[in-house]
Amino acid sequence: MTFAAIVAAGYLLGSCPWGYWLVRLFHGEDVRSQGSGATGASNVWRAYGPRLGLLVLGLDVLKGFIPAFVGVHQVSTLCGILAGAAAMAGHYRPPFLRFRKGGKMVATAGGVVIAVAPWVALAIAVVWLVTFALTRYTSVASIVSAFALPLAAWGFGYPPEVIAFTAVSALAIVWLHRGNLRRLRAGTENRFQRRSRAALS
Repeated sequence: MTFAAIVAAGYLLGSCPWGYWLVRLFHGEDVRSQGSGATGASNVWRAYGPRLGLLVLGLDVLKGFIPAFVGVHQVSTLCGILAGAAAMAGHYRPPFLRFRKGGKMVATAGGVVIAVAPWVALAIAVVWLVTFALTRYTSVASIVSAFALPLAAWGFGYPPEVIAFTAVSALAIVWLHRGNLRRLRAGTENRFQRRSRAALS
C-alpha cells in the first residue's frame, strides 16, 4: 500500500463509530442521548456496563493501532503517525454519523501510541490507571495522561516526529475535555461508579 492509501484507510477505519453501532445493535438506543453524548468507551461503559464498554474500548484502540502499525512497518514512522492521526480525526467527527459528535480520541490515540511508541504507551497506561484509581474520574485520568504523553516521548528518546505527534494529540485531548474541566471546577463532574449486579443483568 502507498503512503496516501494507508492514511486514507486510517481515516475510514477511525470513522467506524463502534460505540454508536453496538449500542444500536444490542439496545436499540442512541448512545449520544446518554451521559456526555460521546460515542467512546467511557460513555458506553457508564451507560451500558463494562461488557459493552470493554468491547468498544478494544475496538477503538484497534482502529488507531492497525493503520499506525501498518504505516510504520510498510512505509515509515511518519506514515504511521499520519495514518493514526487520520484515524483519530475520523473518530472525532465520523462521516458515518454525518460528521456529528463522535468520541474524545483517548482510546484511539492510545492505539496509535502503542504502534509508534510502545514504551510511551506502557508508561501512559500506568499513569492513567494510577490517576483513575486515585480520583475515580475518567476525565482527570485522560487529561493527566495527555499532559504526560509528550514528556514520556521525550524522556524515552523517541524522534521529533513522535514527540510532535504526542504534543499535538495531548492538546487535542485536553481541548475535547474542556466541558469536563468546566464541570470539575464547578464540582459537578460525575465520578465513575461501579454498576450493581442488578444493573448489569
